[in-house]
Amino acid sequence: MKRKWRLIFAVLICSLMIFPLASCKNSNTLQDGYYTAKTQDYSHGWKEFVTIMVQDGEIVAAEYNAENASGFIKSWDNAYMRNMLPVAGTYPNEYTRYYSSQLLDTKGTVQIQALAGATQSYNRFQKLTAAVVEQAKKGDSTTIIIDA
Repeated sequence: MKRKWRLIFAVLICSLMIFPLASCKNSNTLQDGYYTAKTQDYSHGWKEFVTIMVQDGEIVAAEYNAENASGFIKSWDNAYMRNMLPVAGTYPNEYTRYYSSQLLDTKGTVQIQALAGATQSYNRFQKLTAAVVEQAKKGDSTTIIIDA
């Protein structure tokens, strides 16, 4: 009889130890779906956004870009590129792809290095990424608007 109680007690203790570990893991797991974060205000005529796609708990696609009031995408603006490249040494189509690829490579877990000439965009990208990853952890697919 003592042996039976010991076994029940051991199973109960193991169950209590495993339960908190399982709940901790779930709080950091990304939920499958699409998640978007946008800046609240326009900066120099552009409102930046990050969209990620999560599949099997991992970020499998990411887009970082900006759009103007008419919905035109910043990285498609050749005139903007021609003006920015000689001054900053980079341009939207380059740095948005760089930041998006770094987000994919690190799975949103490691701080991404800033690209010279795109520091302001980098700072907004960091805020947007943090917000969108938090949304993915919650499984909340509503677009989040942040003050950047």
